[in-house]
Amino acid sequence: MSKYRYGHFLFSTFIALVFISIDWITKNRIAGSFALYEKRDIIPGFFSLYYVRNTGSAFSILADKSWGITVLSIISIIMALAILYLLTKAGQLKDTVSCVALTLLLAGAVGNLIDRLVYRSVVDFLRFDFGSATFPIFNVADICAVCGTFLFVIIILFKQKKVDSILEKVENDLRTHRR
Repeated sequence: MSKYRYGHFLFSTFIALVFISIDWITKNRIAGSFALYEKRDIIPGFFSLYYVRNTGSAFSILADKSWGITVLSIISIIMALAILYLLTKAGQLKDTVSCVALTLLLAGAVGNLIDRLVYRSVVDFLRFDFGSATFPIFNVADICAVCGTFLFVIIILFKQKKVDSILEKVENDLRTHRR
């Protein structure tokens, strides 16, 4: 396979590494300059930086389970490998929109996976308050994961043929490897 066919994949991988680096740098900056549970208002009553550690997944699911972080790490590794594989297929098809969605998903999965492996928790610090309600605190990797998921849902809803093409490539690979 020529280098040209890997262009989308290589560029996507580079962009994912950029997002993962931004996530890592921001988390370490917060962890190094804030006390745990310290809050600093940016826009009082609306947006603040608030340093917390999450041992669960979204909305602290499995946070109360001692084995939760291990299960979430294994799931994250499997998801990251699956996304990386799909990214190679989307790249071979030069499907830019799917590559963007998968790149964001990959950055989100790997960004939080690194925290789970290094800290046994995920550093969250972006907090939005709406009156007495507080939106769940999140980080850059979470932003990537949500945006990638949203974009992929749009692709599935409005560009089903793109998804079908990627899945067809996967199916062809599976058939080839069985022989």
